[in-house]
Amino acid sequence: MKLRKVTAATAAVLALATAATACSSDNKGDGGSSGGGKTIKIGIKFDQPGIGQKTPQGYSGFDVDVATYVAKQLGYDADQIEWKESKSADRETMLQRGDVDFIAASYSITPKRQEKVDFAGPYLLAHQDVLLRSDDSSIKSPSDLNTKKLCSVTGSTSAQNVKDKLAPKANLQQYPTYSACLTGLQSGAVDALTTDDSILAGYASQAAFKGKFKLGGFKMTNENYGIGVKKGSDLKAKINSALEKMVSDGSWQKAVEKNFGPANYENEPAPKIGNIVQ
Repeated sequence: MKLRKVTAATAAVLALATAATACSSDNKGDGGSSGGGKTIKIGIKFDQPGIGQKTPQGYSGFDVDVATYVAKQLGYDADQIEWKESKSADRETMLQRGDVDFIAASYSITPKRQEKVDFAGPYLLAHQDVLLRSDDSSIKSPSDLNTKKLCSVTGSTSAQNVKDKLAPKANLQQYPTYSACLTGLQSGAVDALTTDDSILAGYASQAAFKGKFKLGGFKMTNENYGIGVKKGSDLKAKINSALEKMVSDGSWQKAVEKNFGPANYENEPAPKIGNIVQ
């Protein structure tokens, strides 16, 4: 009986020690930004140079720089960010399921999307535009796209928007990717590529294409890029504060020049939080 009591007491002590160790490990996992295993999951594009791109060297682009700055203000260092690819069709679902904490992926704020998710920002006002060969002087306005070969990706509304509203005689060419359109533009197979000017500037800023293309500067639509969060998330207010600080300390402008500068992108001033330009 005495041996049995000692064994029971020893077992109780071991159980308490195990519980204490587990608690200690859990607390470490919720530590501050200096370490301890805390991470934040951020959705970006993986295939848009200048905006969000995954490369052998890591991740780069304007959205990546904005998201990294925001994460820092939220208490996370760069090595505590877990980047997630956020394709356009998946963004709302990813936020609703909690796959990511927030998304910065050339994500235009629209009433339809606001029914499903919340947006911080906007942090960039982009416009639909066209990319042209730098030596092409024949296209000076959207109407000049009539009879021209206009490229965009399959399923995109950008090219159709131009044809419906601005250049009804444009010859639409649908390619599988923007990179394919860019190759076609370079070879002369198409005359213009259309999508958001920020995306076009990102492609044109690549070292391989420097000086070969130019933006039309037509500003055919307004695209208010916001940072998507789950509906009702308290992150919205915190991200808005971080974005305001990024603008005020000059980091926003530096990110614009770094990612879009080689394309001579004439960006709009940083938008005010909550100001959605129609």
